[in-house]
Amino acid sequence: MKRLLSWLTGALVMAGLFSSLVLPSAVYAEEDLLGKYSGSEIRNVVDDKIAEREGKVDLNNSSVRRFQQFPGMYPTMAGKIVLGGPYDNVDDVLELELSERQKELFAKYRDNFTVTPPSIALNEGDDRINDGQYR
Repeated sequence: MKRLLSWLTGALVMAGLFSSLVLPSAVYAEEDLLGKYSGSEIRNVVDDKIAEREGKVDLNNSSVRRFQQFPGMYPTMAGKIVLGGPYDNVDDVLELELSERQKELFAKYRDNFTVTPPSIALNEGDDRINDGQYR
């Protein structure tokens, strides 16, 4: 019985090695001389949304963690903003139930925010509250 098991294991390993020789390897896009990919680049919805932000925090499509860079906003005020959307413009946040201190804080950082239409790719489930990024 041990011999049969040993023979089957060896055959399985040999089949795996043989298949790696026969099956094609991964194909990578070629880069031109400037380091850019030739041909059309493959992009997804999330990449396009991130490009729309222009370095700002998108109030309709960002997770709570994106507010950590603004002292005083994370986590309480960030949670209110994330759960209070979607927004038509940045000033709609001021219609939430915020304290005077929170309104002043939002006004201080207002230029760091933008609003784009909500995307299901970035708003599905609880990803905006807990996007799975941990320190």
